[in-house]
Amino acid sequence: MTLLQGLDYLSVFIFALTGALVASRAQLDLVGFLFIASLTAVGGGTVRDLLLNREAVFWIANPWYIAIACCAAVLVFFTAHRLENRRRAIDWLDAGALAVAVPAGVGVALSLGHGPGVVVMMGMMTGAFGGLMRDVVCNEVPLVLRQGELYLTAAFAGAVTALLVRWGIGPAPVALLACAAVTFLLRAGSMLFGWKLPVYKSRPPRNRI
Repeated sequence: MTLLQGLDYLSVFIFALTGALVASRAQLDLVGFLFIASLTAVGGGTVRDLLLNREAVFWIANPWYIAIACCAAVLVFFTAHRLENRRRAIDWLDAGALAVAVPAGVGVALSLGHGPGVVVMMGMMTGAFGGLMRDVVCNEVPLVLRQGELYLTAAFAGAVTALLVRWGIGPAPVALLACAAVTFLLRAGSMLFGWKLPVYKSRPPRNRI
């Protein structure tokens, strides 16, 4: 198993857990759990692979990814009731999944020889699109749109960190590990300590004389 495959497997499993937990909040049946978990698990990677024009989308080339997502869905279906705060569990699992999916996207783009802009965008899309699809389909407020929270910003910072480390130190595994660490620390800091960036606030136009 390659490093990129390992990152994809891990992100699929964790994102599938978050999708299944959202399905539990929506009180869906088992098939609904399987669908939402799989959509969340492979959504970001699918967008990445289609945009990068890879030979085959990763989960089509290897159906084990869907099998892993379905196992996560079944696990949550029978255990979600044991969680006292499913919203909090979703947020923390999503933070972990983001920290794995961003370096996965970055690694794929780097392996294909793309430039910095594409590498950063693929990292952000891989990390964010699965959760975005999950929340939109389940009528939840998307995490990426929560006012002021470091979500896309964490993904962006992680992807940029990977590029800087890759150029400065060299080994791709070190760069991807740094990407994961920065992404998770920023997202966790946002949830624990309220770290935020300034948000846009509309102002009335000045009166013109």
